[in-house]
Amino acid sequence: MVEDKIILGIDPGTTAMGYGIIHIQGKKLTLLTFGVIHLSKVPNHPDKLKIIFDRVDAMIQEYCPDEMAIEAPFFGKNVQSMLKLGRAQGVAIAAALKNNIPFEEYSPRRIKQAITGNGASSKEQVAIMLQTMLKFEEIPKYLDATDGLGVAVCHHFSKGIGEHNKTGGNSWSSFVKNNPARKV
Repeated sequence: MVEDKIILGIDPGTTAMGYGIIHIQGKKLTLLTFGVIHLSKVPNHPDKLKIIFDRVDAMIQEYCPDEMAIEAPFFGKNVQSMLKLGRAQGVAIAAALKNNIPFEEYSPRRIKQAITGNGASSKEQVAIMLQTMLKFEEIPKYLDATDGLGVAVCHHFSKGIGEHNKTGGNSWSSFVKNNPARKV
């Protein structure tokens, strides 16, 4: 059976949120759309979260993705920024859950590794590789757009196995499975 699915990729943010949508048909990847939701002029955080939810929900309604992939928050020094980013990610995930779209998370390093072969690649290197791969004319001014697109492509290359679905990884179910004598 030939694979045929649409993947929505999200690079969460509270200033700019990148997104990309690809269509997979067999071995062919086709770019449907990508861009940025600009939030810098929205004065308060709750309004930003509502816009993120509404826009992700609208993309799901329009493009009917089969799956969503989202970049996992990275660890930073600013706790307040981390909390805001986590909330942005959470409302994007809530939009997927509302529409019964399965989602998966990928670390920034893993996304870069999947696209360029180097987990320490720059945003520009990721954008150039995606431009070559998906044949779009111009690299966008805001690289959050190609970051969102990269999340979708990483999800495809990873066959949907992200941080939630790792086999033998760090999950509680893996621990229980690998340590049957420790059950109570």
